[in-house]
Amino acid sequence: MESGFTSKDTYLSHFNSRDYLEKYYSFGSKSSAETQILRLLLKNLFNIFRVAGLKGDLLIDIGSGPTIYQLLSACESFKEIIATDYTDQNLQELEKWLKKEPGAFDWSPVVAYVCEVEGNRGKEQEKEEKLRRAVTQVLKCDVTQRQPLGSASLRPADCLLSTLCLHAACPDLPAYRAALRNLGSLLKPGGHLVLVDALNSSYYMIGEQRFSSLRLGREAIKAAVTEAGYTIKQFEVVSQSYSLAMSNNEGLFFLVGQKLGGSV
Repeated sequence: MESGFTSKDTYLSHFNSRDYLEKYYSFGSKSSAETQILRLLLKNLFNIFRVAGLKGDLLIDIGSGPTIYQLLSACESFKEIIATDYTDQNLQELEKWLKKEPGAFDWSPVVAYVCEVEGNRGKEQEKEEKLRRAVTQVLKCDVTQRQPLGSASLRPADCLLSTLCLHAACPDLPAYRAALRNLGSLLKPGGHLVLVDALNSSYYMIGEQRFSSLRLGREAIKAAVTEAGYTIKQFEVVSQSYSLAMSNNEGLFFLVGQKLGGSV
């Protein structure tokens, strides 16, 4: 095991996208901590995008990983979605599902659950196709850079979404604060930031591979978001944690912020 915080290079060489999907998103035993967390994620994102009515033209998903669960409710509220990640293997895994390629991860149990939550049981195929149409680009992203999407030329987004990403990308609080400022450059004034992440976690596991996690406490998160130029509209904590074999988090948080009218 490496000493210090997991490096970018380690993600490129050792992050196994398929193992990550199988361990955290297989929607297996209803009693497993991982399944309970996935249900919480889906319900809370439904509440943010459908019940609370957060909507617009363009949503950029920061650090999508190899997953699409976080976009299943958002695709009903935004006309266009851009998915992003740092690792090539995650981008390839996303493309597999979007293009219906052989060997793509089977998201159908998760899609069925979201359809049930939304009151659209039996509309799973329509939901998958709507999401595929909504995702217009899959881009490389590095939140540690002042231009997180590099030279990509995009109009400012109406919403930035980031789920279970920044805790793994930022080795310390100064880096976390800088990442939030960097992301602000992608969002139009008055646009919304939706952050979902682990609380007080120092690691997460994919098989035998251990990855570092930045210990984020409630007050540090709120202060960083406010400092980056957002008004916090919602901050909710759920106590559910992953199994200790997977992570040592102490719950999850859901934050909705709105970018102030001036520049960040």
